[in-house]
Amino acid sequence: MLQFRMTPCLLSLLFVVPLLSSIMAAAEHAGCKIRITDKGLDMLKYETQKFVEEELTNISMPEMKGKDGRFQYTITDVKITELNLTHAELQFIPNVGLLFDVQNSSISLSFHRRILYWFFYDTGNINASAEGVNINTALNLIRDDEGRLKINNITCDAKINKMRAEFSGTLGKVYDFLASFLTSGMRFLLNQRICPALNHAALVHVNSLLETIPVRSEVDSYIGIDYSLINDPVVTSRSLDMHFRGMFFDLSNQNDSLVNYAVDPVIREYDRMVYLALSEFFFDSGMFSYYKAGVFQMHIVNEKMPKDLEMLLRTTYFGAIMMINPALVEAPISLQLAVNSPPKTTIKTSGATVVMTAIVKVMLLPPGRPPVQLSSMTMESKFNAKVSMKGKRLAVHADLRRFKIFSNQSALESLALIPLQAPLKTMLQMSVVPLINNWTKRGVRIPLADGMDFIEEVVEYHNGFIVIGANLHFTKGLREMIAGSNETEPETNTI
Repeated sequence: MLQFRMTPCLLSLLFVVPLLSSIMAAAEHAGCKIRITDKGLDMLKYETQKFVEEELTNISMPEMKGKDGRFQYTITDVKITELNLTHAELQFIPNVGLLFDVQNSSISLSFHRRILYWFFYDTGNINASAEGVNINTALNLIRDDEGRLKINNITCDAKINKMRAEFSGTLGKVYDFLASFLTSGMRFLLNQRICPALNHAALVHVNSLLETIPVRSEVDSYIGIDYSLINDPVVTSRSLDMHFRGMFFDLSNQNDSLVNYAVDPVIREYDRMVYLALSEFFFDSGMFSYYKAGVFQMHIVNEKMPKDLEMLLRTTYFGAIMMINPALVEAPISLQLAVNSPPKTTIKTSGATVVMTAIVKVMLLPPGRPPVQLSSMTMESKFNAKVSMKGKRLAVHADLRRFKIFSNQSALESLALIPLQAPLKTMLQMSVVPLINNWTKRGVRIPLADGMDFIEEVVEYHNGFIVIGANLHFTKGLREMIAGSNETEPETNTI
């Protein structure tokens, strides 16, 4: 009986365990995360309010015709002359997106009238004001099929509580009693026009701006970067969190990518407008891609070779050259450096370091003859990596911290290489490190729209990831950013 009862449980476990394993395997850590806090919304609110005011000002109203007893009227040239969205709020809606809420605001309009009453014909302008304007707009944010942030849909509710009109002209006082009739129709039409205008603004204009944020693009002639979202944005009452793949790739073989086993970066702060978190994987995938692209190789010869180092190499290997062929003593000598495995990043609370191992070959280059290898050694180096942010570009500056060489042939030769330690380290500091920093000084773009930059950045190092807290600065207005989104061409960055 006991066995009979346990059998269904065992069958359930046999089904559930593989299912849980597949779910866990499918879960992907983010290499890059961005958090926009409620403090960031305070600045976005001002730009959003200006944008909404401009959109509503451009609402087109149809011609109105009607009859009331012996009155016939035509209303044309309806224009919104002023909006006063004084009580506007922009806030997060948990698990949905954003809410733009306008309460108890006002709109001023002007119309042109043509009125026929019996045999009297009158024309003139009508100035009207709508009061108690309430607009409630919710934007649902998702990850689309390309991994891009997108407004999926918008729910909108607009209501105008009352409207007043003032007539001008000779018969202005006579037609005052028509004001309530005309304004009722105008109020109905305005209510019908506000939400479609905001729908178009969000789903067309704002989405076109979001499309300018890089998802998968080239960094330079060697590598690209994948900033696709790995899931829908996570929205709470205090923040909007976006989790990006944050992975570099070799342009010549885009499917050969590094698997992310790094610590998932965590953002706990809300004090600043925006936070950027980068895991060790973000940096490792960049170096892995450069390694696969064959960038980490260098041939130092002739004018690239420091004279002191060349003299030391000739002295060190003089015996070997004489044994090979004394006639080769004056032949050019060179160093060939080739990183033999992808460099590895380690991030701790004390800072970030990069470990790089390379094979260094000392070569003799006799004219008209094949190169002759004099020695092969392993070089181990460790760099301090300082991360910085400027605008929306992330840069890394490297400093050589530790350097060691040893022979691949014998311990005895390793001892003979000791005199080369200091000059090779100097050569590395003077030649290789500046080359690396030249690649990284311009930086790589982070996924922010054009016209929006980081300012007042603070970099914090944690075990396994970096968090950069900053405030936002608009270099363009939202309207200008959207207008420019239709003209933006793909940008080539350098890391």
